[in-house]
Amino acid sequence: MHDLPPLARFGGLLAIDLRDVTSDPSALDAKGFWAVVADFEGRLLCARFGDVRNVPPQAPAPGAWRGPAAADWTSSLDRAAYTAGVRRIRRHIAAGEVYQANLCRVLTAPLPDPAAADVDALSAVLALGNPAPYAGTVRLPAHGVEVATASPELFLRRTGRTVESGPIKGTGRSPEDLLEKDHAENVMIVDLVRNDLGRVCATGSVTVPALCAIESHPGLVHLVSTVRGELAPGAGWPELFAAAFPPGSVTGAPKSSALRIIGELETAPRGPYCGGIGWVDADRGVGGLAVGIRTFWIDRAPAGHGSGGAVLRFGTGAGITWGSDPEREWDETELKAARLLAVASGVQQPTGRAAR
Repeated sequence: MHDLPPLARFGGLLAIDLRDVTSDPSALDAKGFWAVVADFEGRLLCARFGDVRNVPPQAPAPGAWRGPAAADWTSSLDRAAYTAGVRRIRRHIAAGEVYQANLCRVLTAPLPDPAAADVDALSAVLALGNPAPYAGTVRLPAHGVEVATASPELFLRRTGRTVESGPIKGTGRSPEDLLEKDHAENVMIVDLVRNDLGRVCATGSVTVPALCAIESHPGLVHLVSTVRGELAPGAGWPELFAAAFPPGSVTGAPKSSALRIIGELETAPRGPYCGGIGWVDADRGVGGLAVGIRTFWIDRAPAGHGSGGAVLRFGTGAGITWGSDPEREWDETELKAARLLAVASGVQQPTGRAAR
């Protein structure tokens, strides 16, 4: 639906009247209200809107969103390839190259009516079927960005000079499912995030107010920690992005080694999945970016689908450590995807396997 006007929606905020689009993060320290989408691969889009208003939660209009058929989802890595990737990462860990690495796959399905597909309508459906603390929409078709996220994870929150991150590591159906491996993985990533923020924060200001807290979300639980610091003089959004991107919880530790391994094993770009999605109010000096997990995006010109085709994409993944069991990690990616794919496909309750 290319003629729909640009908009961004985060919680109770609706932003319309697009004024400016840039890839320069220094704009976020200047003036105005910005929607931000940073792809995992490094593409940054910042869109300034002139009209920002508080609105009540949107109710999905009947029939406004037509999602893919539940059986039409395909995966960039099938079960055999994914479990083989887990075993490969374990060999890298045994060789001392990395402690932990996230292995992800991108799920794709054709849209039944591409011309009528609107990510804002999808966001309304997600808000009803899978409410999330960092849910959001960025609809900028002319710039190739149509994203709907139901993210549970805080990448960066900034209030004045205070910055905070909320890395998630450890996922299960219930607290009883969480293993010692999950706690160890969370602590590893907290150390990584502390190091990232320490590069741009005042010496001694980085703290961990919460470590491995259990949070409940629809259909699953997470271990969540909080890392906080005070920006050093002269540091702003460009320095924050340079220090912390891509998010540590969806890369691994050490980050540079994990990124190299991810590049070797994953067969599809992550795009906005595992990137950063959110908003910045430069006038007030506040902002919040989610890690782009539980995130859908429309690709209007997918390879192999012709000029008139359009697909919906969604990413899922898991953190791999020495203690990882390949089949269990595959199952975790299925668990993370099942409810969201069911909601997006119009299935009230997820049943059976969520993705091939």
